[in-house]
Parts: sequence; C-alpha cells; structure tokens
Amino acid sequence: MPEGHVTHRLARALAAEFGGRRVGVSSPQGRFADAAAQLDGTVLVGADSVGKHLLVDFEPGTVWIHLGLIGKLRFTSDFPPPSHDTLRLRITDGRLAADLRGPQWCRLITPDERAAVVLSSGPDPIRPDADPERAWQIVHRSKKPFAAVLMDQKAFAGVGNIFRAEVLHRHRIDPFLPAAELPRDVFDSVWADLVTLMRAAVGVGRIDTVFDEHTPDAMGRDPRVDRHGGEVYVYRRAGLPCHVCGSPVRTEPLAGRNLYWCAICQPSGAPGEALR
Repeated sequence: MPEGHVTHRLARALAAEFGGRRVGVSSPQGRFADAAAQLDGTVLVGADSVGKHLLVDFEPGTVWIHLGLIGKLRFTSDFPPPSHDTLRLRITDGRLAADLRGPQWCRLITPDERAAVVLSSGPDPIRPDADPERAWQIVHRSKKPFAAVLMDQKAFAGVGNIFRAEVLHRHRIDPFLPAAELPRDVFDSVWADLVTLMRAAVGVGRIDTVFDEHTPDAMGRDPRVDRHGGEVYVYRRAGLPCHVCGSPVRTEPLAGRNLYWCAICQPSGAPGEALR
C-alpha cells in the first residue's frame, strides 16, 4: 500500500498540472460515471492529501480517493486511454491525463464530508498543521506494541510498513515494546524524524533512511535494488546483514504486515534513544 508521501506527491502533481483549469472528467470503466458527469468541464480547484487519503477538489465537490493495496494514479499522454475496462477515473486537459485504476475507493463528496475526512484522520507528519500531541495521547495509553501503533492511522497518518520499520531501527526501539513504555523524549524524536524522512520522500519520490555513514559509498557496498527504491536499514532485508552491526535482519508478521528489525540493534525491551 502506498505510504503518505505518495499521495502527497500526487496531490502536488495534480495541482501543478491541472489546478485552476477546466478539465475533462470521465469514467471509461463506468463505475464512477454519474459523478464524473457532474465534474466534466468544471474547474479543478486544487488537490490535497492527509495520510493515505487523496482529495481532489472541483467546483461541484471533492473526489476522495484511497489507493489501497493495488490502486495507481498515473500521468500519461496516451489518447485515447488503453484498457478502458480498468480505468475508474480520467482527468485531462487534452494534453495530459491522470488515470486512476484499481483504487480501494473513489467517491464524490461534499465540502462537509471533505472536512470530516480531514478531521477524522490522525496527525500527518507531512502536513504543517499536524499536532503530534494527538499521536502521543494514543501512544502513551496503549498496551499494544509500539510497532503496531505506528501503523495506526489515527496516530500516525500516512506511516506505512517502510517508515515503521526504519524509524524503529533508527531509534533502536524494540518493535514489541508496549507503546505506553516509550519515553516522551524518544516519541518526540520519532515524530521529528518522521517529519524529516516523509517530507524528504515527497520531494524525491523515494524513501531513504540511512545515515551518511551507512550509504553505499561510505560502506563500499552495492546500492539497494528494489522496486520501492531508496536505501534502508531493515525493510525487506530479512536474512541480510544489518548495516550497523552485521547480524541478520529478522522478520515476522505484526499488525497485518511483515515487520523487519535487528535483534541486536533493537534488543528485547529496548525503549530506544532520541536522535542527537
């Protein structure tokens, strides 16, 4: 499932390409046809994102998109569009198109419903209006493993499996530590780290989490080859040596996703440490 930086990049791209312009809106697949007809020929006012929710604002209302596990929104200059049977939504100004396929949902909502989506979301580290205190109130009351709470979109909107694994390793936190046992200074450091890492990912379109001393050049190792891109410590590196201590990276399911961690750098019960 795309993490929050992906939806923020899409929102920025939609606003840059189509913002303030009248656009054609269609649903070649037919599943969004009635709503598309209401939007066709209207102005795309702008686009925004909160967590993993993409909000595309038109004069008549907002298209609320959640990509889910298989959804894709891609820009193309293919006219007419290929594969009509899978194309849920097409937005175009005649020179470029944004094609949405396979989303978890795509709905036309009112301004009040849009406001409710934003209000019901947890704090998003990418957004400047995010309030980390809301996340802390969930963390310090929870008996769940902190690694599970990091995936709770009511606490950390937009954080997915990659950012979860990496921020835990960067702070030397035992993933199974009960969230309530996480020290406040470590929480503050985790939040600040997520802000830095996730905002950087929006800018470059990939997730890089290693410190300078652990880059391929610094370590004399080959760059990571993975469809997600980016240099990471533990994510999808099960059985490979930890870049810090050399012990094999471990994995097991937690909160519905495969967790990755280093048992030496993140020993049982470790409450972590704030980054300096």
